[in-house]
Amino acid sequence: MMKKKFNNKSIYILVIAPVIMAFLALNLSGFVYKSGTAITGIIILLLLYFRNLSKAKDIISLLFAFVFSIVGDWFLSNMRGDVTMFVYGIAFYFLAHLGYLFYALMNGQIKWKFTFVLLVAFLVFFIAVLYPSIDDKVLLMTTLIYLVISCLSLGAAVGIRTNSLTKWTYVFGIFLILFSDTIISLKEFVKYTELNFLILPTYYLAHIFIIFSLISRRLIND
Repeated sequence: MMKKKFNNKSIYILVIAPVIMAFLALNLSGFVYKSGTAITGIIILLLLYFRNLSKAKDIISLLFAFVFSIVGDWFLSNMRGDVTMFVYGIAFYFLAHLGYLFYALMNGQIKWKFTFVLLVAFLVFFIAVLYPSIDDKVLLMTTLIYLVISCLSLGAAVGIRTNSLTKWTYVFGIFLILFSDTIISLKEFVKYTELNFLILPTYYLAHIFIIFSLISRRLIND
């Protein structure tokens, strides 16, 4: 019964839920709306994979990634200029990236050449742009570590072995998180605000693409 229920392209309609939450988050205030795409991601993953969850460690990793994203969102939404709150936010986003990374590694392996080039590019960005603007040593180290895990997460996503639709929608989702985080770093450390309007749309869109990828995987595996 369960297989028949999900072996139908109509399950793609589930992606409407995070799309609606993203729209509400961009137009209404409130933390529930801001974390809505991650919350709907958790619900959709449980709906699609609950019966096999005990054997699906990769799905559990994604569930934790969404949970940690929500906690990170809370810290950043309530930091009000508090550096400690910002560090905590980055720390939980780091844990979220570990979830994304473990999911990718359990379905493939890191593309090391791509990851090396990506790391070099972002380390140059860190040294040339961010480093001169960060005085707090804890914040500096936290930002550097987060940068590294973000690049590893994307490098692992590129190395996933699955069908093209499932893989590249997931890759694009992780890329959008990295893109959004880069704009946040420019805003917080360099005070460059011209791209601020892209921060939330790309972040919510990242969750939507990751959710779409997992819906696609379930449909194709059935």
